[in-house]
Amino acid sequence: MTTKTQKTKAKAKSHSKRRREAMPDRPIPGAAADLEPSSRPGVPMEMEAQPLAGARAPIEPQHADVPVFKHAGRKQMPPVFGTAQPPKGLSGVLRKVAYGYPDHWARHWMVLLVADRVDVWEHRLRRSLPWGPATVAALVAGGLTWRRLSRA
Repeated sequence: MTTKTQKTKAKAKSHSKRRREAMPDRPIPGAAADLEPSSRPGVPMEMEAQPLAGARAPIEPQHADVPVFKHAGRKQMPPVFGTAQPPKGLSGVLRKVAYGYPDHWARHWMVLLVADRVDVWEHRLRRSLPWGPATVAALVAGGLTWRRLSRA
């Protein structure tokens, strides 16, 4: 009488035997990425994209009127990038400093996080700035009124 463990071992042994028989002896195409470039499977991905045959016009790269930062490892800008929030103020200076560091350094990302926080405070200050003179005027008027009423 065979035990459950013996049955499991026999099943695993036959499975590995079938797998070995199914494996080809010839090399798998594209298995060696260090071959010459013409034999590498990723070579088409390493070349610059070409327009399709039916394309009407060549794709023109996007142009920016505002400064756009890119990582130091990139040679060119990507085809499309955001220009809706141009860098300005102290947060823009911090972003410029951050993109001076390689993006695999923690310093790069920490400076970008600080720049985001500074940007929030800049927007809050800018949003409350129109109310500043009115608030000061109301406080001065209220203080003068309080002083006159307290004397009487």
